[in-house]
Formats: sequence, structure tokens, C-alpha cells
Amino acid sequence: MRRRATFLAVETPPLPELVPVPAVWKRLGQVETRLHEVTEAEDAFLTKIARHLIDAGGKRYRPLLAQVTAELGTISDDYPIEAGVSVELVHIGSLYHDDVIDEADERRGASSVNTNWSNTIAILAGDFLLARASEVAAPLGEEAVTLIAQTYAKLVEGQVLELQLTDDLVHGPDEYFKVIGGKTASLIRTSARLGAMAARADEAIIEAVSHWAWEMGLVFQMSDDVLDLVATDQYLGKPVGSDIGEGTFTLPVLYAMEGRRADELKALLAERRPYPSDTVASVLEIVRNGGYVDRALDEAAARLRAADESVDSLPQGEIPDILRRLGRYLLDRAEAARAT
Repeated sequence: MRRRATFLAVETPPLPELVPVPAVWKRLGQVETRLHEVTEAEDAFLTKIARHLIDAGGKRYRPLLAQVTAELGTISDDYPIEAGVSVELVHIGSLYHDDVIDEADERRGASSVNTNWSNTIAILAGDFLLARASEVAAPLGEEAVTLIAQTYAKLVEGQVLELQLTDDLVHGPDEYFKVIGGKTASLIRTSARLGAMAARADEAIIEAVSHWAWEMGLVFQMSDDVLDLVATDQYLGKPVGSDIGEGTFTLPVLYAMEGRRADELKALLAERRPYPSDTVASVLEIVRNGGYVDRALDEAAARLRAADESVDSLPQGEIPDILRRLGRYLLDRAEAARAT
């Protein structure tokens, strides 16, 4: 079974230093309170299951983005808080389902719901959280509810495509970007967009932060994928190269499949899984020493520049600078891990 783990901190600034806006953190604290309120079910057992990952903690990156982009609008009510609650419920609900698919036994340092109870309970609790996400978004308007529904459809599409590509040695970067666009970037974009919408930001601002967040969502996943290849077991909290071991071939590996040692690499990956440790080590050697990690980081940096171009169109002030720093934070953690 797969062992899920949270990435440990690297030599990058903590998020409160990157977002020095007290109002953002005050609302994020209210998001935390609301997450517990809206996951109260009539059945005490379902309440316990629904709050399992909420109580396990997390950075709350997606609701944080909603609170940051809300600063670009006119905030006169609690709608940005509800936007943050809604996107986090989608995120957590999707994690419950992911852990069933992956047969994961751990999430955020705690036993996964499917391990603690059962796959059936995990699926039902995930459904409950997703239903609550739509309920919370309803007061924000029809557009918000539609956005939440469309986003979850994108998450499912990304997950289904990833499953189809498991162990596939012929797909390339285009398919990879479709997967991470659906699984990761779509919800990060919705988080930023919904925060700005909830605060009644101008349409041009909503579109700008949406484009920024899409590119940042891609960078978010690309940096995590690089970490899986270059960090240490201790840093990751799981064996390095776990994606390879699961038959998931991320961007640096796909680049290597087009390189001078492509035949050797494909022969290694064509072996029957679970791969022996020396096979994973050989694959990592090819990917690391061929310059493919650097190439993937270059692509992430290009995405970061595209995101910054969207930020440049926003009114000058503190929030655009924060958005730039949040983007750099994602890339810095991958580069810091590579350097260790």
C-alpha cells in the first residue's frame, strides 16, 4: 500500500512571512472554525469521519489563496470566508477519494480514513464533504456553485487520465500537463478566483488572478514532482522515487524518455512492478544526471514568469507582491531540496 506523507519544511520563509496581512490570517482562522461547523452531521459517527483530516491540520493553502485574492475586492461580509471553506471541503473530500484509489494508509501524519475504517466509509465521507462544499458556496451565487461543480469534474478527469497513464511508456509531457491541470491547477485556480468573486472584485482582476493561479497550480505540482526525485527519504517522509515505484511518470522522467538513454530507461520501467530498489535507483540516476530535473525546473520557472505577467496587470500594491512571493516559494522549495 502507498504511504502518504506531508513534505517537510525546507529553507524557505513560512507562509505568514510571505503574507503579512493580518486580515487574511484573521479570516483564515474563521475558515477553520467554519470547517468544523459545516461538517457537523446529524450522525455523530459521520461528523467524526468528516473531521478526521480537518483535525489533522494542513497549510490550508487553497483557502489562504481565497483570502489573499479577496483583498483585491471590496470586502463587506463573510463571503470570502465561505469561499475558503468551500474550496477546502472540495480539497479534503477529494483526498478521501484519492486515498481509496491509492490504497493509502496515511495522510497528513495520521492514518487515512480508509485504513482507520473502510473504503466505503471513506467514499461516503468524501461525498458528504463535497455536498457540503456546494451548500456553503450556494449563498455566493449560481456562478460560484457552478464553478465548484466544474472544478470537481476537472479533478475527476485528471484522476481518471492519470490512472489510464499508469505504467504507460509512450505518453509525453502534453498528457502530463492535462493530468496536473485537472488534479491540481484547477482547484488552485478556483480558490483564487472564488476569493476575488466573493469580495466583488472587478472582472478584470478576477480574470487576472485566475490566470495567475492556473500557472501557479502547475508550478505547485511540478515542484512536488521534482521533490520526489531529488529530495532525501528523511525530507520526504517516504522513499525517494515513490512516484516511479507507483508507475506514475512525472515530467523529468518523461523528458528522460526522449533522451539519449531512453531505451535503457524504458527497459527498466518495463519491468514488472513492484520494482526492486536497484531499478528505482538506476532510473533516478538517469533522470538526475541527464539534466532532466533542471529542464523541468526551467519549465516551472517559465510558468512562474507567465503567472507574474498576470500579476503585473493588477493594481499596484501589497497583494500583487504577495502573489509573486507565493509563486517563488513553490519553486524555491524544490530548488532548495535539489541543492541538499
